[in-house]
Amino acid sequence: MAVRSEESRRSILEATMKLLEDSGPNGFTVQKLSIERIAREAGVSKTTIYRWWSSKVAVVIDTFLDNHVARTPVRQDVPAIDALREHMASLAEVYAGNEGRLVAQLIGECQQDEVAMAEFKKHFWTPRALVVTSLVERAISEGSMRKDLDAPVVTELLYAPIYFRLLFQSGPLDAKATDSIMQAALEGLAAR
Repeated sequence: MAVRSEESRRSILEATMKLLEDSGPNGFTVQKLSIERIAREAGVSKTTIYRWWSSKVAVVIDTFLDNHVARTPVRQDVPAIDALREHMASLAEVYAGNEGRLVAQLIGECQQDEVAMAEFKKHFWTPRALVVTSLVERAISEGSMRKDLDAPVVTELLYAPIYFRLLFQSGPLDAKATDSIMQAALEGLAAR
């Protein structure tokens, strides 16, 4: 039974991503997607989906996370400042593609739905922010950043330009642009 359940779960995640990736006339945005359509594409019942997820946004979040964490690593085997640079560059590059379009839609969908926002924060934002905050704390302890900094505030400072560019399409999302933003931020945060 466990194997069957995992097969159904994988089928649901893959069907959701397929529906969201299709940019043709049959493609879906997060707003237009429905549990019924996901169930039909995955070949499962709506009840099967609701066994694991409370809403379509929760399904989309898990679908997004399924690939996102692996593509935006937070390394522990290099100095923290290098790990931060690599993470931010990989995040920008991932957001320049389909995953960026998807996360922008998720953020938009969550603005009108408190439950969806709570799901997004619980499953996506908070865990990632905590990992990056621990990197910032390590950078402080390694002497790459000033000791008087508030690590969660630094995390928000580093993420903000990427999300701003994603949501407002105000500039490029690539490693070069992100490194430039990181350098400007780090000059203000550097140990003296």
